[in-house]
Amino acid sequence: MEIALVRHGQTDFNLHGRLQGTSDIPLNETGIAQAHAAARLLADESWDAVVSSTLQRAMVTADIIAAELGLEVGGRYESLVERAYGEVEGLTKEEAVARFGEEWPGEEPYDALQERAVAAVDDVAGHVAVDGLVLVCHGTFIRAFVDAVTGLETRTPDNAHSVRCTGGPGAWRVAEGLVLR
Repeated sequence: MEIALVRHGQTDFNLHGRLQGTSDIPLNETGIAQAHAAARLLADESWDAVVSSTLQRAMVTADIIAAELGLEVGGRYESLVERAYGEVEGLTKEEAVARFGEEWPGEEPYDALQERAVAAVDDVAGHVAVDGLVLVCHGTFIRAFVDAVTGLETRTPDNAHSVRCTGGPGAWRVAEGLVLR
C-alpha cells in the first residue's frame, strides 16, 4: 500500500503565523490554488481513494483533489484532525509564549499526538484497504506521524505538500517527502 499524507492548503491563520489546531478555519484563495496544484501533481499517479479529516480546510482540499482524480471522498475522519493547541489557538507562537510560557493550557502533548496519528493512519488504511490512498490532514499531525514511524525529528510539510509512505498498518516506511529538522 502507498499513502500520501497531504497537508491542506493555506488558510489566513497559516499566512499570519497563527496556531489553528482544532479551530475550523477555511482555506483562503492561495490555499484553494494550492489544493488544485497538489491535485494536478497527484493526478500523474494512480490513487484509489481520498479521505480527509473533518476540519473544513482539509475537507475542501480533499474535495478538490478527489475531483481532479475522478474519485469521491471516501470518508471524513475525526481521528485525522490537527493537534489541539487549547487556549493558544488563534495566537502566534510568540503571543502564546508571552502569555503562557512554554506550557499551553489544553495543548495535546506531542507524544500523545504521535500515538494518535499512528493509530489513526493505521485504522483508516485498514478500513479503506486500497493500493493507493490519499489522506488529507494537517501539518503537525503529519510531522508527528512521520516522527513516530522514523524515530527522527522532521519538519512540518508546507501547505498542500505531501509525505509518501509505503507498507501498511504497523509497518510504514517513508518513501518521499521527508524533511529533517
